[in-house]
Amino acid sequence: MPRLLLASNSPRRRQLLTDLGLTYEVRLKEVDEAYPEHLQRAEIAEYLAAHKASAYRTDLEPDDVLLTADTIVCLGAEVLNKPADEVEAVRMLTQLQGRAHDVYTGVCLLTGQGQQVVFSDQTRVHFRPLSEAEIRYYVRNYHPLDKAGAYGAQDWIGLVAVTRLEGSYFNVMGLPVHRVYEELEKLGFGVGQS
Repeated sequence: MPRLLLASNSPRRRQLLTDLGLTYEVRLKEVDEAYPEHLQRAEIAEYLAAHKASAYRTDLEPDDVLLTADTIVCLGAEVLNKPADEVEAVRMLTQLQGRAHDVYTGVCLLTGQGQQVVFSDQTRVHFRPLSEAEIRYYVRNYHPLDKAGAYGAQDWIGLVAVTRLEGSYFNVMGLPVHRVYEELEKLGFGVGQS
């Protein structure tokens, strides 16, 4: 029977897979998240997802399917990754407030037999203007240092700042579940298959 492995420490990704009704195991390794400078937007997210998967390639059994993902936030040409500290988180949110930005999540599905599927999804997120006090409140109380762009759409800031989405809300949370489910169905992980 095929076994689904999730290589992610993200509680949001775990919850989304659980909400899909899928049974899976979590596998974790430290993987460098550097990427070639010439890559842009969706290419970065897809590269990072595939790069993470390659670290597990030799660990997979023939029936295993590994899922890796990476989410990035782009404001124009600038990529806003996870902030290093609260000061950087405030800076990022100050840049994002009152503007629209793009969230890309790259996903890689790698089978134990070497088949690999890599794709990404994009969502445009519109933020209303925020005060410095609101930004500092969010960073101080929600500690978004583990999130690309220094925010989680499911957190307080998503409730008060996100005015409109063009694309998948779940993609902004870190996993385009509609696409993931579609690809996993092809590999035998749909409802009633696993």
